[in-house]
Amino acid sequence: MSTPTTLKYTKDHEWISIENGIATVGITQFAQGELGDIVYVEVETLDEKLEISEVFGTVEAVKTVSDLFMPLSGTIIEFNESLEDEPEMVNEDPYGKGWMIKIQLDNEAQISELLDADAYNQIIGA
Repeated sequence: MSTPTTLKYTKDHEWISIENGIATVGITQFAQGELGDIVYVEVETLDEKLEISEVFGTVEAVKTVSDLFMPLSGTIIEFNESLEDEPEMVNEDPYGKGWMIKIQLDNEAQISELLDADAYNQIIGA
């Protein structure tokens, strides 16, 4: 199982890449594996300002629907619209083409609260 060391993680199994105050967010390889085949990704919070831990969307798999939580406070400035036609990208390339949203960060100090790859691997028992 892959846990790239260049990314940050949450206990909710999301990964975060941060560049110039913009966070790109997706779910981890572990999460997509637990969910199974992703059939739908819904994000209705585009252009909304949300606080850390608020629900920004849902991911639907064949057998379950799971909430997606904001890893950092900010405004959702982009949704990966290719997931509307190809939600399976979350399964096939979770750390690449399967990204979900981009956030304009409100408080970059929150980044220090995220997990590194080693800490995330301890949570998932890898």
